[in-house]
Amino acid sequence: MLLPELREMVCNTNKELPRRNLVTMTSGNASGRDPKSGYVVIKPSGMAFEELSSEKMVIVDLNGNLIEGDLKPSVDALTHCNIYRRMDKVNGVVHTHSNYATSFAALGEGIPCVLTAIADEFGCDIPCAPYCPIGEEQIGEAVVKFIGNCPAILLQNHGVFSVGENVNAALKAAVMCEDVAKTVHLAILRGRPIQIPNDEIIRGHKRYREKYGQKEDL
Repeated sequence: MLLPELREMVCNTNKELPRRNLVTMTSGNASGRDPKSGYVVIKPSGMAFEELSSEKMVIVDLNGNLIEGDLKPSVDALTHCNIYRRMDKVNGVVHTHSNYATSFAALGEGIPCVLTAIADEFGCDIPCAPYCPIGEEQIGEAVVKFIGNCPAILLQNHGVFSVGENVNAALKAAVMCEDVAKTVHLAILRGRPIQIPNDEIIRGHKRYREKYGQKEDL
């Protein structure tokens, strides 16, 4: 069996999606790319999250061709592959329809950087790409075109895609995107959220990347 460790990681990340209230039923998916082979491990299409196992994960190449697996890959496989082909540093992709973030997508609006949590984690407004058809590679093209340096993006009328250096990092971005979307949504109900100045966004994001957590001395 190819890529057993990556299979396990991708399987576990997919199972986290319903636990984190980011998906419902069989919607949404997570994938991871092996940097050496370029192969992508992704959730099988239409399978309940509780039924997933590492053995049931599907492996495709960067063009979406089946490499290993007895099940059909996610219908979003071509989108994931398009992102991987065009974003060299991305080795994890998560797609959700999480409620609060997707409510912004339904309006065609991004999530403004009005919280220090957004500045820290994302370093900018979370953008919203225009509507595009699902099922082929157009969404992957939209993600690449509009995501900029942000690790998450909304797709108008659709949902959320997040990216990272691995699938765990992409999951974190998806979780944080939904969390800040909820807070901003609640703030909008009460008034007009205050945008953080751009220099403070840059400073906060830099500090978060360099100082937060346990960093080894160089």
